[in-house]
Amino acid sequence: MTSNLRILFRVIFNGFIFALFHFTSVAQTDLSSPTFEFAVMQYNGGGDWYSNPTSMPNLVRFCNENLGMNISEEVPYVGVGSADLSMYPFVHMTGHGNVVLSSSEARNLREYLSAGGFLHISDNYGMDKYIRQEIKKVFPELEWVEIPFDHPVYHQKYNFTQGLPKVHEHNDHPPRGFGIFFEGRLVCFYDHECDLGDGWEDYQVHRDPEEIRLLALQMGANLVQYALGGD
Repeated sequence: MTSNLRILFRVIFNGFIFALFHFTSVAQTDLSSPTFEFAVMQYNGGGDWYSNPTSMPNLVRFCNENLGMNISEEVPYVGVGSADLSMYPFVHMTGHGNVVLSSSEARNLREYLSAGGFLHISDNYGMDKYIRQEIKKVFPELEWVEIPFDHPVYHQKYNFTQGLPKVHEHNDHPPRGFGIFFEGRLVCFYDHECDLGDGWEDYQVHRDPEEIRLLALQMGANLVQYALGGD
C-alpha cells in the first residue's frame, strides 16, 4: 500500500471511529462497558505533561455524575505521535514549559483533529509561546481565534456568560479562551491565564475554594459536552 493510500485509509478509518463516538448516546449508563475513554497528551520538549495527575479523572467523574455520561475513569497518557490518539474523542494537554512537535507528530495531530478529535490545552503557566508556535506546525494556514462569550462552548449545560472562570492568578490578566477552527468546527480549545486543569485537581493539591473548583469542573464539562457533539 502506498504512503498516500495509507494516509487516506487512516483518515477514513478515523472518521468512521469518531462518527461512532458522536452518534452513540452520551446518556448510556452501563458502567460495565464505558462508552468513551479520554486521554492526557504526552509530548516532547521537556514540559511536564504529567503535572496534573488528578485533573482528568476528577473531570470524568464529574461528567458521569452530572451529565449522565459513561466515560471510563481510567485516563491513560497518549503520545502525540501515537496511532492510538485516534481512540480518544477528547484529549487534554497541560504543563508549565517547553513543547516540541516533530513534523510527524504535527501531521498525526492534524489527522486526529481533522477527523473529529478534540484537544483541550490548559496553560499551567509557561506554555503560551510554545503552544502557539507548535500548533502552527499542525495548522500552518490557521490562526488562533479568541472565542466570543456567546459561542456554544460556553453555553452547554452550564452558562458562562463572561467566558472562562479565573482559577489561578498568573500575571494579573483576565482568563481568555482561544480556539482553532478547522472547516468551521472548533477542534482545539486553549485556556490561557485561567489554569482550568488545576481547578479539576483534588482539593488537597492547591486548596482552591470549592466554588472555584466547581466552576472549573462545570466549564470542563461544557468542553466535554461540546466535543462529544454539542451544538
